[in-house]
Amino acid sequence: MAAAAELQGKYQKLAQEYSKLRAQNQVLKKGVVDEQANSASLKEQLKMKDQSLRKLQQEMDSLTFRNQQLAKRVELLQDELALSEARGKKNKKSAESSSQLSQEQKSVFNEDLQKKIEENERLHILFFEADEQHKRLEAELRTRLEVLETDAAQHQTVVDSLTRKYTDTIEKLQNDKTKLEIKSQTLEREAKDCRLRTEECQQQLKNLQAALGSRLEESLCIINEKVPFNDTRSSRYNALNVPLHNRRYQLKLRDLAGQALAFVQELVTALLNFHTYTEQKIQIFPIDSATDTVSPLNQKFSQYLHENASYVRPLEEGMHHLFESITEDTVTVLETAVKLKGFSEHLASYLGFLRKILPYQLKSLEEECESSLCTAALRARNMELHSDMKRLIAVFEKLHTYVSLLVLPSTKPEGLLRTNYNLVFTNIAASLHGFHDILKDISKHYSQKATLEQDVPTATQKLITTNDCILSSVAALTNGAGKIASFFSNNLDHFTASLSYGPKGGTEFISPLSAECMLQYKKKAVAYMKSLKKPCASSVPYEEALANRRVLLSSTESREGLAQQVQQSLEKIARLEQEKEHWMLEAQLAKIKLEKENQKLKNSLSGHLTETLQEHSVLPNVAEQKKETTEKSLKEPIRSTSLIGMLTITTDNEKTPDVESREDLIKNHYMTRIAELTSHLQLADSKSVHFHAECRALAKRLSLAEKSKESLTEELKLASQNISRLQDELMTTKRSYEDQLSMMSDHLCSMNETLTKQREEIDTLKMTSKVGLFSIRTSRQEQVALGLSIEPQRSGAFESNPHSKHKNNVSTLNFINNLHVVNIKCLNSECTKLGRVF
Repeated sequence: MAAAAELQGKYQKLAQEYSKLRAQNQVLKKGVVDEQANSASLKEQLKMKDQSLRKLQQEMDSLTFRNQQLAKRVELLQDELALSEARGKKNKKSAESSSQLSQEQKSVFNEDLQKKIEENERLHILFFEADEQHKRLEAELRTRLEVLETDAAQHQTVVDSLTRKYTDTIEKLQNDKTKLEIKSQTLEREAKDCRLRTEECQQQLKNLQAALGSRLEESLCIINEKVPFNDTRSSRYNALNVPLHNRRYQLKLRDLAGQALAFVQELVTALLNFHTYTEQKIQIFPIDSATDTVSPLNQKFSQYLHENASYVRPLEEGMHHLFESITEDTVTVLETAVKLKGFSEHLASYLGFLRKILPYQLKSLEEECESSLCTAALRARNMELHSDMKRLIAVFEKLHTYVSLLVLPSTKPEGLLRTNYNLVFTNIAASLHGFHDILKDISKHYSQKATLEQDVPTATQKLITTNDCILSSVAALTNGAGKIASFFSNNLDHFTASLSYGPKGGTEFISPLSAECMLQYKKKAVAYMKSLKKPCASSVPYEEALANRRVLLSSTESREGLAQQVQQSLEKIARLEQEKEHWMLEAQLAKIKLEKENQKLKNSLSGHLTETLQEHSVLPNVAEQKKETTEKSLKEPIRSTSLIGMLTITTDNEKTPDVESREDLIKNHYMTRIAELTSHLQLADSKSVHFHAECRALAKRLSLAEKSKESLTEELKLASQNISRLQDELMTTKRSYEDQLSMMSDHLCSMNETLTKQREEIDTLKMTSKVGLFSIRTSRQEQVALGLSIEPQRSGAFESNPHSKHKNNVSTLNFINNLHVVNIKCLNSECTKLGRVF
């Protein structure tokens, strides 16, 4: 059935290709017809030009003949003139009269001769120009004819190749059809044999059913008599039973996980070496970075390859975590293998790394092909590696898909049905074998490429060693992939059989809850067995135990209360110590600032006093006025401003400010500052609470926005799918309409050709009828003019025949006109149909 379906698919594809090529063939035929028509028209033009050339040649011949005649006539006239001059010497009198006549004749002859000579020159010029134009046109037409002939030959070769291709495909399909018929006959024979075997098996099955039915009745009677309640009857009750812990299964699975970890470690080391040596080769070939600068593409590719360890190493770590999760004291199935998700995520990150470097790798190979050092064979190997890298990415995508499917039972149990587990494992095994095959191809192509690169004249020892390292890493990759593929396919039965791990006699699979319950029971059983082995301790009397219990309860309650009080007091002490340290720091800063302000105040007072003394010594007349002003200024209070605040001091010669009042001022200042800071702290606390509430609201809005974004992305995916589907439908309808248009256009062309032929026939018939009538009339007129005597019988017969011919011609003309009208109506109806369709 699968072969028949494949053959049907091939038939459909070939039919589609045949329809496409048929449409193309029609277009080519139309082009060939047009070119043939053009070539025919050009041939006709060539004939016309040849005819015109012949006419011009004939005219040229006639002109040359006329020139020769005129030349002869001129010679004769010159001879006659010479004779007349000789005679004129003898008789002057007669000569004088004759000389006048000869001079007049000579002037006439000279004018005539001059005109003929000018006409001859003009005709020579026209002939030369016509000859040149004819040669140029002939050359152009010949070149155009050659181009059209080559195009027609190419179209004919294309048509022949297509016909040969279609004949070959038809023969192949006929051979496939015969093979399938033979195969269907053999399958029918096998089906008959199978029917006979099934009948025999059905008979054996009936006998076995009868025997098992009797045994079942006996066992049911025993169960009904002996067993009061059997929970294994229903799968729902049996699923609640706790399964037995299969220690052998866990040990086997841990052993397999250890082998898989070793294989993954080998594969990871090989991948690391492959990426590293590929990075080294990019820096060497085709351009050595030591002598010249590498292209920006290869620099970016090398930068990405340098990051390979951050993507490859996590694969080994994920497999190691999975191996550590499988122990003797656990139950490992797909529903409980939580660590498999980490390995899947690491595989996804490595797949993203491969997708990121794939375009750069392909472009690097293309750039290497474009270099001058690359030969044709090396270019072919590079293109093979180009396709191999794409296949490698596709295999990794398959592996990631199937591994992510295996992760679903532990994260979303409803995401994968249990019936599909076996299929997923078999597909993983097939993908691993495909991975191994692709690595074989890559190893073969790399080895061929390395041998070709050694023959390059600019090959260095560094390039050769790097190629050897790449080949060794690819060989290690191939061996590791082969080991993993064979290991997985050999243990595929164990992986699929382990999925039915559950309660005894039940059809349900084990769930994580039942596995946890089983492990708890196992621990309890182990503890119970250990407790049985320990000797029993000396027991305490019951009354003493009750008293000890009361004391223990009271002491625990008082202990809990005291512990809470101690915790609260410790928190208060820590908070007070923090405040103490804070205020000690503030006090130290205040002291430093106070000392600075006192120093500034002393400096300002000393400077003010020195200025007053200098003014008193210089100006004795104004001393009294200055003295009064200084006294007023000294008695007035002095204000000093600083970063701490503003301090007012009254200076007096006799009294200095008290220390106590100054400390009170500083204290009051700090108290006001503390009050301001506390108010600022309260404002900051209220703002922080407000901001916290706003942040929570924004977080909720963000979560809602993310949910809406997910829903919108899903809608966008659906819309894009619908758009792609509609585009496909539009393309199919467009192709169908184009095919219909081409067919209708061909039909219209054929109908136009038939119409033109019919019109030509009508015109020819009309001309023949007119010619016949004209001949009849002329014959009658000739008979009347010549007066010929014709017998009445013969004349009647002669007259009857032309009339009958004329009638026949008129009937044929009417019939052709009717056909022309019918064809025009058909064309109009088809054009209206086309307008309705489009």
